[in-house]
Amino acid sequence: MEKDQLNHDIVPAQYMGSSMDVSEEWIGASTDEATKRFNEASAKLLTVNEWGNYAGISAFQLIDIHGIKADREAQEGDFIRIDIPGPGTQAGHGYDWVVIIDIKNINEYDHQLLALTVRPSAHPLAQNGDTAHFLKDAATSTFLIKRDGLRVTAEEHGRNEVPNTTEGSLYDKGRNFVVGMAAKLGLSYPQWKSLVKGLLKN
Repeated sequence: MEKDQLNHDIVPAQYMGSSMDVSEEWIGASTDEATKRFNEASAKLLTVNEWGNYAGISAFQLIDIHGIKADREAQEGDFIRIDIPGPGTQAGHGYDWVVIIDIKNINEYDHQLLALTVRPSAHPLAQNGDTAHFLKDAATSTFLIKRDGLRVTAEEHGRNEVPNTTEGSLYDKGRNFVVGMAAKLGLSYPQWKSLVKGLLKN
């Protein structure tokens, strides 16, 4: 699969706000070694509760559709509760929230891919539906683990990142503006770089 086709098929199109692309690669000595590293990295990607051990800044907790903590691999429709440094959102009961909208697996002869895409969401038990995240719900983050021959890569692609200053309380609007602008200026890059490095690490 060509890179352009991958971006078109897996990563949502960029049409507003800012974007971010972060990647890390590792090259194995054999197909078996590369396949093993891909499988290990894929398992890490789906084990959301451990992301904080790699990202080093925020803490991540997988939550099911009933609002209950889940200790298993991520599934489409699950939520991720994010505890970033500093005050959280009132709409999210002190946290930022995203929902997993897509998980894709591709296995071909010499190409493997696992992709997980999330977008900002309301608290899973919220009645009003206000987005509980510093970005608007048009934003997405797509996390990829890919193997092309001996090369294994871990990537994060942020798209359509606009601070969420139209939903929630006045406090949330101000807080989201500050955090969203910080992310726009690239302050979230180190976290995602640490995450993709951690996913590939043996």
